[in-house]
Amino acid sequence: MTASPEERAVRILERLDELFEIGRDAGTNRPGLGEGEQRAHDLVAGWMREAGLDVTVDRAGNLWGRGAGADPSLPEVWSGSHLDTPPDGGRFDGALGVVTALEAAAAIRASGGARRTIAVVAFRLEEGPRFGRGVFGSRALLGELEPDEAELVDADGVSLGEAFAALGLGESLPTGPILDRAPACFVEAHIEQGPSLAAHGATLGVVTSIAGMAGIELVFTGRRGHAGTVPMRLRADALAAAAGFVRRAHDAALTLPGAVATIGRMEVSPGATNTIPGRVELFADLRAPDAERLEALIAAASSAATSAAEGSSCGVELLPRWRYEPVAMYPEPAGALRRAIAAAGLEPVELPSGAGHDAAITAAAGIPSAMLFVRSDADGVSHAPEESTAPDAVAAAVGVLEAALRELAG
Repeated sequence: MTASPEERAVRILERLDELFEIGRDAGTNRPGLGEGEQRAHDLVAGWMREAGLDVTVDRAGNLWGRGAGADPSLPEVWSGSHLDTPPDGGRFDGALGVVTALEAAAAIRASGGARRTIAVVAFRLEEGPRFGRGVFGSRALLGELEPDEAELVDADGVSLGEAFAALGLGESLPTGPILDRAPACFVEAHIEQGPSLAAHGATLGVVTSIAGMAGIELVFTGRRGHAGTVPMRLRADALAAAAGFVRRAHDAALTLPGAVATIGRMEVSPGATNTIPGRVELFADLRAPDAERLEALIAAASSAATSAAEGSSCGVELLPRWRYEPVAMYPEPAGALRRAIAAAGLEPVELPSGAGHDAAITAAAGIPSAMLFVRSDADGVSHAPEESTAPDAVAAAVGVLEAALRELAG
């Protein structure tokens, strides 16, 4: 007897709870290419085998579970997401997309399968905090790793190449594409990570586009001095310059509809309470819905850094670290999602994504890609232990994803 969407939602939530305990502190900590991410991959691989899927790991460490289609000559249909998390992350980001895809693929296989092979994928290292650059697995799959990728270093001094090798994935990173044949499409289910669907009273949404984004490291340099003996007008306070930049960057983003600027990491040196800071390093995450506004925001941030430094008698260096252009989702897989949502008696709300996803990488490479957003509760909080999506939304998501995959896989 086929399980109901509600019963499948219970199983999905139980599995998300099990994954959440891997590396758990306040939230869950599964940095990409780390021991926790590997444990999560091993756990999901076991679930894939239980579902009767053929399990493989590619040369980038991405995990695949395939339910063979009736016609292996046809391009595959992919669905999935990632299993790594940011520090103290929540249950749902990434993992919901993998576990829901597995549940949908298992149901299709149990009912006789489809014409096309359905592949469930868990991409490696989607989150950027550990090495300052994310979506590793999807970029590696498509041959889009940067020449310096292996030399990227985390806060503990471990390079990406060393972390990759330590997991037994290979002594060197893959060079060039490792994809044998392009799929028919890729569908990624994901929590919204924001409050828009809840504000609309909607359960599910279809993503129209994924924002462009740029990461820039900034280093402000001033002069150290005694906190009590250097007059204010004679100081070159690097933290004052950095603070001025943060305010100006926020103001610049406010002038560009849909743009956001976030400074979530800052290191102050020497870090003594009675010493004027002589050096501040910070990281600016800049995002905008289209290329024109992204370019304007980057230019505004650069100007803001120069002005803030000059206003505090400091110097500044800007170091671009990554950039991803905005990308639109594809009409065919997005249409399948809209039809499945409507067939479930729900409103197919359309909305852009301000967060980056593996689907942006696949879409930019020409793979027809679409995203199903699942309502986030708890005021849309994400990248935090409070991240929440209710069982009714999970049940709706797995039903809609299964219906869309059935249509796309024939």
